Amino acid sequence: MKIFYFFTILLTFLICTQKNNSIKIPEKPTSFESRLSTAAISIIDPDVVYTPKYVSIKYPNGDVPAKTGVCTDVVIRSYRKLGIDLQKEVHEDMLKNFALYPNMKKWGLHSTDTNIDHRRVPNLEVFFTRKGQKLPITDKPEDYKAGELVTWMINGKLPHIGIITNKKSPDGKRQMIVHNVGAGQVFEDCLFDWKIVGHFKYTQ
Repeated sequence: MKIFYFFTILLTFLICTQKNNSIKIPEKPTSFESRLSTAAISIIDPDVVYTPKYVSIKYPNGDVPAKTGVCTDVVIRSYRKLGIDLQKEVHEDMLKNFALYPNMKKWGLHSTDTNIDHRRVPNLEVFFTRKGQKLPITDKPEDYKAGELVTWMINGKLPHIGIITNKKSPDGKRQMIVHNVGAGQVFEDCLFDWKIVGHFKYTQ
C-alpha cells in the first residue's frame, strides 16, 4: 500500500511539473518608444499625396483626408494610434500659453486654430520642448533612438519632422525614419540628409 501511495504522489508531481513547464511566461510590455516606432511603420503609405493646403477638420481627433497629408500628419497619426490626440494636446497648451508659440510672429495669428496649429512644425517643436524632452543635437547616429522625433530645416527654409524607428539603415549605421517630404508616408534612411534643428522625446 505504501508503494502504491508513493507512485501516486510521484505521478502527480510529474504531471504538475509538466504542466508548469508548458506555461508561457508573458512577455514584458514594450516601451512607449518602441510602440511609437511600430505605429509609425504601420502607417507607411507612399500613395499619400503631399498636400500642404489649409483644411477644416473636426475637433478633437480631427484628421485631413487619409490619402493626403504633410510631415506633421505622420507624427499626428502615429501618436493617435497610441491614443494620444496631438490636436487636442497642442490646442489646450496653446490656449494657456499662446505667446510662447510662434503663431503671432510667424503667421500673424492672434488666436488658436484647431484646424492647423498642431500641423505646423514650429508649434510642435515648442510643444515637445514644453511637454516632452528636448534632446541634444549631434552628428553621432547612436544618439538618435527609436521613438524619438527629429526636426530639420530643408534648404534653410522648409521645416520638416519625422519619427525615428527601431529599424536600421541598410549599412546598419543609422536608424530609419518615417516621414513625408513629398513622396508619401515613407520609410527612409535620411537622418542626416538635412540640417537637424530639433531632437525630442514625447511620451505619456
